[in-house]
Amino acid sequence: MSDTPDQPEPNPQPQAAPGWYPTSPGVQGYWDGSAWTGHTAPMAPASSGEFSDDKTLAIIAHLLPFVAGFIGPLVLYLIKKDESPYVRHHAAEALNFQLTVMIAMIVSFILILVLVGILMIMVVGIGALVLSIVAAVAASRGEWYRYPMTIRFVT
Repeated sequence: MSDTPDQPEPNPQPQAAPGWYPTSPGVQGYWDGSAWTGHTAPMAPASSGEFSDDKTLAIIAHLLPFVAGFIGPLVLYLIKKDESPYVRHHAAEALNFQLTVMIAMIVSFILILVLVGILMIMVVGIGALVLSIVAAVAASRGEWYRYPMTIRFVT
């Protein structure tokens, strides 16, 4: 036993969830949950008729692969890349993610020969479904979402 009374432990401060946060006027940075990553993007306008169209197209960029594969985001990227930085970002992210998923699926099909591929196909498929929905929700909130574990083919 010590002669000094027990000092209460300081309350740990809760960390902010990973995501995009304003860092300076007109700019937002990405917080990974423990530190700033260095990624920045312009702030999206709060609300305007044009931006709601951009948000709709960004949502479509993430959901279109369910019916059109990587071709959907590719077409949207090629059409809107010079008109809207917000749609360009989301279409490029969706395209990169779908190309990465396609590569993972090809590897999984090859690995079916050693039975690991069956599990990988399920994990990649469920992960692609969940992350696409998360990205669509983030786009609907006006966030500049980046998929994790994605090869960046297009910027």
